[in-house]
Amino acid sequence: MPFKSQRAPLDLDPKEQAELQQIATARTESVTRVKRARILLAYASRQPINAIARDLGVTRPMVERCVDKALGGGIKVGLKDLQRAGRPPEITPEAKTWVTGLACTKPKDHGYAAELWTFRQLSDHVRAQCEAAGHPCLERAGKSMVHNILSDHPVRPHKINYYLERRDPDFEEKMAQVLVVYYEVQELNAPPEGEQSQRKQVTLSYDEKPGIQATANTAPDLAPVPGKYATTARDHEYVRLGTVSLLAGMDLHTGHVIGLVRDRHRSKEFTEFLAAVDQHYPTDWRIRIILDNHSAHVSKETMAWTKAHPNRFEFVFTPKHGSWLNIIEVFFSKMTRAFLRGIRVSSKQELVDRIELYLAEINAAPVVFRWYYKMDEVSVT
Repeated sequence: MPFKSQRAPLDLDPKEQAELQQIATARTESVTRVKRARILLAYASRQPINAIARDLGVTRPMVERCVDKALGGGIKVGLKDLQRAGRPPEITPEAKTWVTGLACTKPKDHGYAAELWTFRQLSDHVRAQCEAAGHPCLERAGKSMVHNILSDHPVRPHKINYYLERRDPDFEEKMAQVLVVYYEVQELNAPPEGEQSQRKQVTLSYDEKPGIQATANTAPDLAPVPGKYATTARDHEYVRLGTVSLLAGMDLHTGHVIGLVRDRHRSKEFTEFLAAVDQHYPTDWRIRIILDNHSAHVSKETMAWTKAHPNRFEFVFTPKHGSWLNIIEVFFSKMTRAFLRGIRVSSKQELVDRIELYLAEINAAPVVFRWYYKMDEVSVT
């Protein structure tokens, strides 16, 4: 009489069948999970244990363990290793907490010169101080052990993430004022159907982009060669020729950019920019400018200049550390990525000329920038 297995059959529903088929043919799964999936598929198709072991090149005990786990807890259990008792952990929870606490301090707090921990320095400190701290289980702690302890939380003492503290107590109120201006601009830019805009004012977004570096090559650039060199080749050495500042204001109604390129951006240059704006627009228009609280924007010289042009200019200041609310920053970002990245010139004057040419190209096909952040929260009464 032939031998009859005492194990129950493994019945798979269509979803489990499809999941096992996907794992059994996957290239990104571990070898062990692929083999276990194939074992379960073969056993579910009523193949004998010995035949499964022979066909898949595994041992009979491995097939039996996999099948028994699946019969007892489902295919999810059959695909993974069961937790074993193993050796009790040598590192106590109190020791791990102590290491984590150390990682949350700075090396200079413990008499070292460094500002941030490296895993090597932290592990050296742990081994040196663990006995005195009452954690002798850490006397052989190395970089890997410290890394694993900190990964459980996680704490990365060797890295810095920057944040910006809101130091302006009126931040929300000032931000709301800027957003209201953007809302009013959008209303003026899109008058009701059948009506034409009768605006007698313009809104500019203004800021400076200082420190634009004029750098020159020490050797000529080499152009790409099809089939041989895919990119421009450039000597890594360069010569610094000085810096310039771009003072720029973007018309939020038309996208036109008014810009001045100067060596500095003091009150003198700012009032020069205001004069250029004053000349650009009709004399009966009111000019509203969104800008930050740079000292040149509120200096005695600037206030005296605007006082000599009464009822002409209105300043809307962004909050302190809130210059990201200014749309012109988006233009500067685009300019950096599309134009200034990798630029080389033979003189500082060439840099000035090319910036002015770039502004002329922008104004030949201007783009009206729109602000979206928190605009749904703006209410104008």
